[in-house]
Amino acid sequence: MESRNPAFRGNAFDQRAGGYGAQPYGGAAYAAPGYAPAATRPMTMDDVVVRGFLTLVTLMVTAALAWALVPTSLAAPVLVVALIAEIGIWAFIAFGRKANAATVLAFAAVYGVVVGLISHSYNDIYHGVVFQAVVGTALAFGATLAVYALRIVRVTPKFARFVMAAGLALIGLMIVNLVVHLFGGDHGIGIRDPGSPLAYVFSVAAILVGCFFLLLDFDAVETGVRTGAPEKFAWYCAFGLVLSLVWIYLEILRLLSYFSGRD
Repeated sequence: MESRNPAFRGNAFDQRAGGYGAQPYGGAAYAAPGYAPAATRPMTMDDVVVRGFLTLVTLMVTAALAWALVPTSLAAPVLVVALIAEIGIWAFIAFGRKANAATVLAFAAVYGVVVGLISHSYNDIYHGVVFQAVVGTALAFGATLAVYALRIVRVTPKFARFVMAAGLALIGLMIVNLVVHLFGGDHGIGIRDPGSPLAYVFSVAAILVGCFFLLLDFDAVETGVRTGAPEKFAWYCAFGLVLSLVWIYLEILRLLSYFSGRD
């Protein structure tokens, strides 16, 4: 089984889930399972729900604390430190093959600081936009889950490859935009410029891709439960689901800011 969430790319993730009876999309099954026979019980849907809830709550609590306790004068340096820590923990989990309660909740706590500081800065400029973004994210999650449950969109190898390519393309454009901005372009290539129609198109596309990643994550969870992945694999699922949700939230937040007047 292979997850298509941005957090889980390459062999590091495949070895966590290969060997539970499912072949990865676009390739042959591994010759040997990534795990020895499981000494613990198989993962259940309840395991994913509970761990996903704990991860999301941890993120929300630290986001609220960062919002309330970090003064504006310290927001920028705290944000930089939190971003560096977030990237480090993400890499440790994704490439170091270490997803457990400690690492995933630590990631959620640090990521929450980032989300809280970004949300606070947006809300100071566009009052009420954070609440709207939270509601929009919840609606997007519910709609995506319904689409998956009703099999309106089927997760196929072709669909998975399309979503991966789209996600990489979006990230590539973000990097190019940042580089152009750093070297003198006031608005980069325009994908984050509220005065450019390209910014609206980019944000809508990013939200849709985030929802597509959720579809792929739902498929990974369902496949893991069906094929008997070990219980601790639920932490990987929680990790990926929260990453996708925050991606959607931040893009909705930015899109809504384009339509909001400054306070």
